[in-house]
Amino acid sequence: MVEQDWVSERFAEHQDRLRAVAYRMLGSAGEAEDAVQEAWLRVSRAGTGRIENPGGWLTTVVARVCLNMLEARRTRREDAAGALPPEPDAAHASTRPAGQAGPEDEALLADSVGVALMVVLNALTPAERLAFVLHDVFAVSFGEIGAIIDRSPAAARQLASRARRRVQGAAGASDAARSAKRELVEAFLAAARGGDFAALLDLLDPDAVVGEVRGGRDVAAFFSGRAQAARLALVDGVPAAVWSHLGRPKAVLTFTVTDGRISRIDIDTDPLRLRDLDIVILAGGDQERR
Repeated sequence: MVEQDWVSERFAEHQDRLRAVAYRMLGSAGEAEDAVQEAWLRVSRAGTGRIENPGGWLTTVVARVCLNMLEARRTRREDAAGALPPEPDAAHASTRPAGQAGPEDEALLADSVGVALMVVLNALTPAERLAFVLHDVFAVSFGEIGAIIDRSPAAARQLASRARRRVQGAAGASDAARSAKRELVEAFLAAARGGDFAALLDLLDPDAVVGEVRGGRDVAAFFSGRAQAARLALVDGVPAAVWSHLGRPKAVLTFTVTDGRISRIDIDTDPLRLRDLDIVILAGGDQERR
């Protein structure tokens, strides 16, 4: 019983850091909560023995859980051949009311590894992402990182270095592309609400697709005069549109852009997927986390 109390105290002491590690690894507040809860289940069943660095031990446990989740996520995406994959069905442990953001969420969104970097991190392999985040953000040694991914410290260093180059090379382009996409989505929503068919045609690729509707003119006709309740948002860091009812997202529109025009619009209404999306409503320059 004394050992269990010691584990509980150490876990509570490091919980904020563990949640931050999981968030930066996974890019989803919901999945981060799942990872921390899974880590707690693991450490509560483990014998502590002679642990001299409980913070490092707990970080290692959370990192391994996150690595498994990233690898599972990548497999789902490969199996879906580019389609939007379903998120895990496990219920979140968090009891925070929908639409309310905790202080740690706002800090995570605003800091140096916020939304823009999360978009870039999604292009890395799970091992690259782990090595980069743990070393460059949390100063975990390459020896510890190597032990987590079953590779040598030198190999872990190479993974982090390769990831760092990709992040540095893509960050600027990602920010510029995200800004341009936000302007395009915002213009699309304004044209749709206003029933401006000509403006919609200018924004849409001639071969644009939404569901079974194909062709720029038909897609423009489909949206003209609609989208009155849709709001501009960042969905997992990417400009999109969201319909909400009573404070809960009910539909998310994601946009594919080709050569500066919208070539595809996907509408997702699956409540399980929507529950796990990180949604920030953008309105009048203000941000509102959902």
